[in-house]
Amino acid sequence: MIEVTAAERAAWAEQLANRPSRHAGAGIGGHEHSLAPGGASESDIEDEPTEPVDEWDLASAQVFAVASGKGGVGKSTITANLAAALAQKGLKVGVLDADLNGFSMPRMLGVQGAACKSEGSIVAPEAHGVKMMSLGMFTTGQEAVIWRGPVMNRALQQFLTETDWGDLDVLFVDLPPGTGDVAISIAKLLPQAEILLVTTPQLVAAEVAARAGAMTLHTHQRVRGIIENMAYFDLPDGTRITPFGEGGGTQVAQTLTKQLGQPTELLAQIPLSDEVRKGSDAGIPVVISDPDSAPARAVQTLANLLVE
Repeated sequence: MIEVTAAERAAWAEQLANRPSRHAGAGIGGHEHSLAPGGASESDIEDEPTEPVDEWDLASAQVFAVASGKGGVGKSTITANLAAALAQKGLKVGVLDADLNGFSMPRMLGVQGAACKSEGSIVAPEAHGVKMMSLGMFTTGQEAVIWRGPVMNRALQQFLTETDWGDLDVLFVDLPPGTGDVAISIAKLLPQAEILLVTTPQLVAAEVAARAGAMTLHTHQRVRGIIENMAYFDLPDGTRITPFGEGGGTQVAQTLTKQLGQPTELLAQIPLSDEVRKGSDAGIPVVISDPDSAPARAVQTLANLLVE
């Protein structure tokens, strides 16, 4: 494997973009319709039909798209910890960081450095037994990524089809909050993906999460269940407090059960803990850094439930 310089990355992306059946200028970091962070000249690109991914054998992989209505509810944290928990059980796990404007997986999983290539494919870096691909592998410093739908869609297609994922058992897709272009693209590219919807107990977060879940009426995906994050906090004396209120996860489950016409479960309530934050900042998920903690045990139970 070789570290990719900026010049190599641009040339490589241009080569990928001009492959048969690919649209010129669609490459990551490419030339004409550049995907270079900081702004893409995609104003003259028409929105194109998206076909399900057919270049990567997903027959044996279970795909979970982790979604939320609002940002800040811990969706990416849950994704990183679920992936690490399943990898610890010996499963082959991958994470696609589909939050292209607000990617955070490189830090949360402790992956540093630029993307690498091997035999013409993007090599998915691995940390804690989890293969990961993120736009963070193609940017430097604190560059802003300012893209719109067609360019983001093409980047997602390349991440899926040009990455050497190997033979995965489980793929987690960390979606951006809401029901925008990326969520729609993933629904088309990976129609078999089951939705894990993350909320906090707060009423405002629960209402927005329910609206995000209702999107599946149009995308025809299955909502696997609801995860209520930061559900409670246990004090040293055993007192349990609920700084973000109570009942949000249950409310989302009940609302979607009615709207979708099928049972939607509250799968887990993850407690609030500073150890989770410390682990995320350090690139070591709490299921690894503090496996006996309450949030780690809750995530481990949820991971078991998902692959039963």
